[in-house]
Amino acid sequence: MEQIKSIALVAHDNRKRDLMEWVGFNWQILCQHKLFCTGTTGKLVESVLKKHAGKDYKFKYEITKLKSGPLGGDQQLGALIAEGKIDLMIFFWDPMQPQPHDVDVKALLRINVLYNIPTACNRSTADYLISSPLFSQEYHPQIKDYSTYINREL
Repeated sequence: MEQIKSIALVAHDNRKRDLMEWVGFNWQILCQHKLFCTGTTGKLVESVLKKHAGKDYKFKYEITKLKSGPLGGDQQLGALIAEGKIDLMIFFWDPMQPQPHDVDVKALLRINVLYNIPTACNRSTADYLISSPLFSQEYHPQIKDYSTYINREL
């Protein structure tokens, strides 16, 4: 991980307000990093950042907006993780509401674990992640070697 992080921001509908409050509180930090968002979350994040930063503020990086989660955004994000393009993920998911794309959500969380991506699923954990001394410096996570699995005989 470089000093500038590539951060995925995702929220289910019932948790978007929580994530936007968190983004508003942490806008100065987030504006210094590359942000990747699914669907509507990306539009909301951009709106919150512009509101807090002011209309004349120049962002260092554009926010990459993917498709909505149920329309493939979770899978796009998973592909970015597998390609090594995401450093950490803030995913405020709704544990109380069944999701039509629940299998995609589980696959996304699985790929995060597989590639050792720091993941916050609630505000407290998100606060811990971005306030860690490791957040503001280069960090080299341990990545499990899957070569024996890839090269196994079939």
